[in-house]
Amino acid sequence: MSGSYQLALQQLTDSALPTGAFAHSLGFETYIDRGLVHDEASFGTWLSAFVGQQLTYSDGLAIRFLYEGVSVGELDEHLSAQLLPRQLREASTKMGGRLIEIGTEVFPSAELEAYRTLVTTGRAAGHQPLAFAVVARSLGVPFEEALAAYLFAAVTSLTQNAVRAIPLGQNSGQRLLRKAHDDVAAAVEHVRHLSWDDFGAVSPGLEISQMRHEWQRARMFMS
Repeated sequence: MSGSYQLALQQLTDSALPTGAFAHSLGFETYIDRGLVHDEASFGTWLSAFVGQQLTYSDGLAIRFLYEGVSVGELDEHLSAQLLPRQLREASTKMGGRLIEIGTEVFPSAELEAYRTLVTTGRAAGHQPLAFAVVARSLGVPFEEALAAYLFAAVTSLTQNAVRAIPLGQNSGQRLLRKAHDDVAAAVEHVRHLSWDDFGAVSPGLEISQMRHEWQRARMFMS
């Protein structure tokens, strides 16, 4: 079968994969609370910025460096240090832990078992992008395909959550996903040209909004 990893990659990035992504806004709920995100256009602006910032300089670079041979333990440590908002760190490790658990049962590999051992022995936190990258690389998924799939899966989860939270119509969500194709493609290309010094360079405004989330009077999401 040509591209034998394709079905596995679709399963790994399916929105039905039970990682708990439905419970996280990763900061956009704060913008809703402040009235800055309130419709399709304003969420689209936020989503484009999120892809170009957090998903590029943090998650995307982590995936690239793992594919290039940087140890998963070192990358895990750097991600824990870079994710300043507590809720965001917890979201990454909650979803990462579930992905490690699912991957161990469904897509087992020596690489994933080694990362799982680091996590269970307290030597690593178990971040989502690293868990995904370990599984994808062990399945033979090429880097750029893996990165594009990861980014679009994140975009899909966030858009589904925005449809519920703002709220938006289902067709609006599909329009947003179509517009996000260009942002994902640009992020994949950008990640290819970044260096280690760029790792974790995220907009302070986004980080502040993520920190404020836990103090909101009412919340729908965990982050």
